[in-house]
Amino acid sequence: MITKDTALQNAKCIIIKVGSAVLTDENGLSFSVLKNLVGQIAKLHKMGKKICLVSSGAVAAGKKALGKDHKIEGLSGKQGAAAIGQGRLMHEYEVLFQEHGILCAQVLLTRDDLRSRERFLNAKNTFQQLLQWNVVPIVNENDTVVIHELKFGDNDALASLLCNIVEADLSVNLTSTEGVLAKNPLKHQQEPIEIMEYIDNIQDLNLDELCGGKTSVGTGGMYSKLLSARRSAQLGVPTFIIPGKKPDIILRALQGEKTGTWIYPTREPVSRRKYWLAYQSETQGTLTIDDGAYLALNEKGKSLLPAGITQVEGNFGTGALVAVVYQNQKIAVGLSNYSASELKKIKGLSRLEVAATLGNAHYPEVIHRDNLLLHAAI
Repeated sequence: MITKDTALQNAKCIIIKVGSAVLTDENGLSFSVLKNLVGQIAKLHKMGKKICLVSSGAVAAGKKALGKDHKIEGLSGKQGAAAIGQGRLMHEYEVLFQEHGILCAQVLLTRDDLRSRERFLNAKNTFQQLLQWNVVPIVNENDTVVIHELKFGDNDALASLLCNIVEADLSVNLTSTEGVLAKNPLKHQQEPIEIMEYIDNIQDLNLDELCGGKTSVGTGGMYSKLLSARRSAQLGVPTFIIPGKKPDIILRALQGEKTGTWIYPTREPVSRRKYWLAYQSETQGTLTIDDGAYLALNEKGKSLLPAGITQVEGNFGTGALVAVVYQNQKIAVGLSNYSASELKKIKGLSRLEVAATLGNAHYPEVIHRDNLLLHAAI
């Protein structure tokens, strides 16, 4: 496994994600935090690092502009505030980056923009061009129009997807805490809790047990940051979760100062295609499997066959992304070769029985192993 020091030294393309809880104070957007963040990125930029910034703060900036006389309620209220605040947020970034002679570019994305392989590749080419021009892309969910994405953990999830798009070497997630706490603070309020210096195998971490609640200003919290880190780890990208409000914390952390929580990547990264496949859209249904199918998938790397399926839930079509469940735990996601209605007819059947039920024009596998990602972070 590559060491932390080596990963920090060799990182050429870095995703930096900053949330509303870091960017804001009691008066709205904090200019001092923004200025310090841009100054750090400028120094990294001059060192030859390619930086992609995922920034929240549009809703908070909109709230500040509206003032206390306007209540922000419901989805339409958040989207309205985002529409007002996005331009203001970008203006602040543009002015600050200009002081360092650096161009920045606004990129608004939703998960829908990445679902089709063609649109994904188009986005990839756009980011590559911006980075070749030494422009700093500033990315946010398109909060003004998106419906499903403006909720828990959206920009953290977006940061993990960008790791694939820009082929990042490192993901830095700036948080309002000192790092990842070793215990759930809601369950251990009366005792001191240490910060985890590193997480060796994030796939084995029980996020539900470790994390509780979410931050009050943004939409995420430590749960969404660790879920994002789990996804990035599957791609072979380490994550550094550090306290974002501290002066020059990114530079200090990259120079080896002991701070925050370092999350190691998995030893055997998945392919970029599988990564895109697993996280480009929400699952449309679930397939519950038996002991034999679990062994075949988890231990032998096989495809999922109809015989191993015990239950089908959801109303999905051929080619849909579905979750695979074993003993009430989601163990994988993959693309189904059959619709839900077809699977309900053939679940538990052998290949010959499937042929007798559906005719000869059928697939031997429900999910081929090339279209299956085990231990998906969903």
